[in-house]
Amino acid sequence: MTSSERTMSFIEHLEELRWRIIKIVTSVLLGGIVTFFFIDFFLYLLLLPLENIDSNNPVNLQVLSVQGMFLIKWTIALVGGIILSVPVITYQLWKFVSPGLYANEKGFVLPLVLFSFSSFIAGILFSYIILIPYCLNFFASLSGDTVLNNFSINHYFSFITWLLLGSGIVFQLPVISFLLSIIGVLTPAFMRHYRRHSIVAIFILSSFITPPDPVSMIVMAFPLIVLYEISIGVSWFVNRNKDFNSSN
Repeated sequence: MTSSERTMSFIEHLEELRWRIIKIVTSVLLGGIVTFFFIDFFLYLLLLPLENIDSNNPVNLQVLSVQGMFLIKWTIALVGGIILSVPVITYQLWKFVSPGLYANEKGFVLPLVLFSFSSFIAGILFSYIILIPYCLNFFASLSGDTVLNNFSINHYFSFITWLLLGSGIVFQLPVISFLLSIIGVLTPAFMRHYRRHSIVAIFILSSFITPPDPVSMIVMAFPLIVLYEISIGVSWFVNRNKDFNSSN
């Protein structure tokens, strides 16, 4: 292969990446538009956790800027677009790496897309049902009897959407393990070797995104540890499949 052919191949590779990114961005924008048509319903869902806060520590939300609600609605629409686009994002990433895969590995695309979306939704549900109510009750209780919980509505929605998206992304750990193992970056031996380090890192991460008490930290850390163990199994399966293909 000549130098010009290698250069052309590299340029084509970048061109394909560019089009994959354009398709992902387009998907997010279209998903955001769809979400905006149901924005009042999603606002209702995101405000619902406030009803579970202890009545001794009520929370009042305030719009503190003229364009506050406008920005909030479009931010929620964008977050909704990202969530709806998870299958598209996974598929585009898969198509980008698929030219270097074996024929039987390319058949994983549909299960991968379905698992990616379902695990993302599972992360969001975990955050919405368990993590967010617990965090809101904890932070509201810190005010005591003399301080009123008058929160900026922008800060409230930023907090909620950060937890929802963060949990959804964290629950993508097996998918990330699968993709990294497919391209040869990750091995189960590496993950087993650094298991203890990863568990410590998980508890540190959990302490940052949950109230500072052992119970909430364990509640957050436990599913992450389970996801890490599943990721080891996923990496083992991918590498065993690659070894089988190489031997044939």
